[in-house]
Amino acid sequence: MTDTYEPTSTAILLVDPYNDFLSEGGKVWPALESVATQVGLLDNLRAVVGAGRRAGQKVFFVPHRRWQEGDYETWEHPNPTQRLIQDRHTFALGTWGGEFHPDFQPTDEDVVVLEHWAQSGFANTDLDFQLKQHGITHVIVIGLLANTCIESTGRYAMELGYHVTLVRDATAAYLPEMLHAAHELNGPTYAHAITTTADLLATLENGAR
Repeated sequence: MTDTYEPTSTAILLVDPYNDFLSEGGKVWPALESVATQVGLLDNLRAVVGAGRRAGQKVFFVPHRRWQEGDYETWEHPNPTQRLIQDRHTFALGTWGGEFHPDFQPTDEDVVVLEHWAQSGFANTDLDFQLKQHGITHVIVIGLLANTCIESTGRYAMELGYHVTLVRDATAAYLPEMLHAAHELNGPTYAHAITTTADLLATLENGAR
């Protein structure tokens, strides 16, 4: 991996680190557990966030809309995922499932951006504004899901002129085929770097020396 990451201009985008996704007992965890366990998702998320913070990088929490009563009921075109959220109340506001996983709690130095309604962390949020105000040029996109919110957020970041890094094992999907498509087929069409947690950590550590 040859990319370098200046701490003051690099941000980690931690997408949707909710209990419903990441915790035993979460509404979506059973669908993710197999792939997440296979890639070591939780350990790798902890490692990337921890290494980024030690390197002086800012962490941006990029959360999905937390379901509230009435969401999507009057919409003309809710997408299939939004229909599922409407049915099962995923990430419901005021519930345990709609809280961030205990290992991924914002610090005073982190930025929590406005919630996204669909898949891109940029659409209808303040993410681009916040990144620009903090002088960010490079984003490392991790979290969930690889083939939806990670891909949409990463692709949008590229369109806005950011350098985009994907981390293969710091994300997951419902099926191995979805993860493969996100990184091996679609990722190379927009990401500037596609790496692993181990290689990313080595790069960050070398840059900190």
